[in-house]
Amino acid sequence: MERINALGRRKTAVSRVYLSIGTGSIVINGRDYKQYFPTEVLQIVLKQPLATINAPEGYDVKVNVRGGGISGQAEATRMGIARALCELNPEFRPALKKEGFLTRDSRMVERKKYGRAKARRRFQFSKR
Repeated sequence: MERINALGRRKTAVSRVYLSIGTGSIVINGRDYKQYFPTEVLQIVLKQPLATINAPEGYDVKVNVRGGGISGQAEATRMGIARALCELNPEFRPALKKEGFLTRDSRMVERKKYGRAKARRRFQFSKR
């Protein structure tokens, strides 16, 4: 089997996922996923699509991820893994779609406006 590639996005993070049948190793930007995502919550988020299809050890995953923060990168990678699994076997699609792993979370940070402290926060009002 050749490698299947898919793209995942979240906030400003973009993740390119390469999936192949193997021993279950997950490598992100040349490092092990446990080293790249040190918190256990992010590791669980990353493995959710594989756990949903009951095959956590059946696939090797290689990931290149850029942009955003650590949680955005984890969720972008989750989406990329889910898309690659759907491309590999269309029978996985209903289970992954039900969990929401195939839906792009379009929420982005609102830009700061001029004359404001942040996007919506105004500067403190002084009566005198």
